Amino acid sequence: MPRSARRKQLLRAAREVFVAQGYHAAAMDDIAERAGVSKPVLYQHFPGKLDLYLALLETHADELAERIRQAMQGSTDNKVRVHNAVSTYFDFVDSEGEAFRLVFESDLRNEPSVRALVDQMSVRVNEAITDTIAADTGLTRERAQLLSVGLTGLSEVTARWWLNNDRIMPKEEAVRLIESLAWRGISNFPLLDHPADHPST
Repeated sequence: MPRSARRKQLLRAAREVFVAQGYHAAAMDDIAERAGVSKPVLYQHFPGKLDLYLALLETHADELAERIRQAMQGSTDNKVRVHNAVSTYFDFVDSEGEAFRLVFESDLRNEPSVRALVDQMSVRVNEAITDTIAADTGLTRERAQLLSVGLTGLSEVTARWWLNNDRIMPKEEAVRLIESLAWRGISNFPLLDHPADHPST
């Protein structure tokens, strides 16, 4: 098997084991067995369990950041952009294999290298949305960043709640509800005035 194909096979097996067992309970033996390879083959590609976990986490963090970037660039209609952003999070948590748990629910978040990867992803996601909000509203970057964090936080938390509650309604309906909530707020911008811009004297 070509090295790149073998790597994908190992990462797929590792994702299944990590999602099912968590990082600490997972063993390289389990991953090798799931992939149908010997441990020496696994170690040829990944020197240790943390290296394997980081490679997997980076893959899915990059995927989410790229999806958000495309969601922002896919339209110039801000209502569509809000829909795209919310929909991206719902699609990500609903994807096969529950890879989102590695990004949002890792039991290794206190590990510096893991925290750094997740933080980098958050920065990339928020920057993509902040750039769009700032350009379209004329708000200061700090205000645009706050709105960006609000939108991504709303989307992530509600998408995870929807999934953990057995998809209590069709995904399309859930997305419509959350995008309507977000759009009612964001559509009020640009603001003509900011109280903070005019401190009382």
